Amino acid sequence: MIASLTGVVSHVTLDRAVLDVGGVGYLVLATPATLAGLRVGQEAHLATTLVVREDSMTLYGFADAAEREIFETVQSVSGVGPRIALAMLAVHTPDAIRRAVATQDVKALTRVPGIGAKGAQRIVLELSGKLAAPDAEAPEGAAAPEAAPGDRRDQVVEALVGLGWTAKVAEEAVATVLADSGAEAVSDADVAATLRAALRSLGGRRG
Repeated sequence: MIASLTGVVSHVTLDRAVLDVGGVGYLVLATPATLAGLRVGQEAHLATTLVVREDSMTLYGFADAAEREIFETVQSVSGVGPRIALAMLAVHTPDAIRRAVATQDVKALTRVPGIGAKGAQRIVLELSGKLAAPDAEAPEGAAAPEAAPGDRRDQVVEALVGLGWTAKVAEEAVATVLADSGAEAVSDADVAATLRAALRSLGGRRG
């Protein structure tokens, strides 16, 4: 198993990146939030897991080991594969997923594209006792740090469009998130948090 990679980022798209490690380019699938933190030409470290199928070997990358643990654990649930597991981490932080399971918050889980009410109930049931306890701090969605000069809202909109929403819907979602947080722009540091907040507000809606 390839547990982690440290290398120079040679390519980044909306759903994947290529890390050059010792002259070998590793293609890694990841969430938009994780990819938003990567910069071409700069060194990056990702926790990884290799999913082996009969006809493929796919490497998934994560910002830290906590994300990787959630990704691997949720796939023990019937009907949850790598695609749904990654979508869960695109919408929620690891602690938010732990909290949703611990409090049986089915509604929070159904905000993930591809998870319906029955699937969310199955996740809560089958993951009970398998995840660490959530942090006792305020739940995900607390106010983000004040935006720094330089607006990156287009980067968030582009990521949402890449996930299937129209540009108009994506722009409205980002505008709503900014209005709710009292910010006027999206800084580099706030891209991931803004994207997650927009995904939560949109849920499975398209169009």
